[in-house]
Formats: sequence, structure tokens, C-alpha cells
Amino acid sequence: MLSCVNVVMHLEKAASEVSDRELLERARAGDEECFGAFYRRRRRAVLAFLRPRVASAELAADLMCETFASALIAVHEPDRALPREPVAWLVAIARNELLDAWRRGRVAEGARRRLALEPVVLGDEDLIAVDDAAADADLLAQLADELPPDQLYALSAHLFEDRGYPEIAEELGCSQSVVRKRVSRGLSTLRANRGVTS
Repeated sequence: MLSCVNVVMHLEKAASEVSDRELLERARAGDEECFGAFYRRRRRAVLAFLRPRVASAELAADLMCETFASALIAVHEPDRALPREPVAWLVAIARNELLDAWRRGRVAEGARRRLALEPVVLGDEDLIAVDDAAADADLLAQLADELPPDQLYALSAHLFEDRGYPEIAEELGCSQSVVRKRVSRGLSTLRANRGVTS
């Protein structure tokens, strides 16, 4: 079996073609780098969900950390099935963490304490990155008004999530050329709507 270290660190192109579910399966099998790759790939999606719903970038980052810590614990519970839709699963965990934080008046730390994770200190660049993720969510909402759902999904998966055409095609059950065409048409529509000629 190919190590995720090789896939992620040495074959970056191949890493973009590895599905989220496969990363979680490899993480469960003991390849720690795979959960790290999953985190790097999906942290912006979680932040984009959380940031508009909380008062500060720090709170969004804190909730994101607890979300991924809870996800990591779940991945290593052998009796628990891995999610079919990992991004939706993460957002559900983030939503639950957010609701718990509202009820308690503070962010839970149980999962991070269970994993013995140290608190993360955020610098100015980190806080800007959190706010940028929220801006991506705003942009996606605007794009949803301009593009058909199939083009919006292909465009956002490819450009915002840095996913490769093979991975998107596999997820959608279509060919890579169909995904490429959807991305191309989406970009053409956006250019036309803004009066930009190529």
C-alpha cells in the first residue's frame, strides 16, 4: 500500500486525486499524515462555515480545532463507520460544536484534551486567513446566484478546494472532461456577467 507520506509529500498531484474518504481510511489504518492532509484540504471549508456564525476569528479557529479533534477521535473508533461524505460530516461536527458552545457559553475542549493537544496561539496572519475563509463563503453565495448548480459545484471544488478533476469526476460519477467543461462554462458565464472578454 502506498504511504500517504509519499502521496502527500512527494506526489502532490497524486495527493489531490486521493478522495477524502480514502485519506480517512488510510488515517484509520495508521498513516498519521493522511489525517493531516485531510485537515489541510478541509480546514478552510470548516472555517468558512464557522466564521460568519461567531463573533471573532479566534472563536472560529477554536471551534475548528475542536471539530477536527473530534473527527480524529471518531476516525480511530473502529466500530464507527467512516462517513460517505466527509465534508458534510465535518460541517455537522462543526455545527454541533457551535451549538454546544452557544449552550455552554464557551468552546468545549474535551476532544483536544483527550488527544493532549496544546492550545494554538494565533498570529495576525492566522486571523486574516480565518476571515479570508469566511470571504470565500460569501463569494460562493454570490456565485450561487449566477451559476447553475452543476457548474457552481465543479468550479468551487476545483478552485476553492484545490481538488483535481479525477477526484471530482469520481465523486460526481461522470468523466473528467465533463467536469472540465463545467468549470470552463462556469468561468465563461462569470466573465460574460462581468463584461470581461478573454
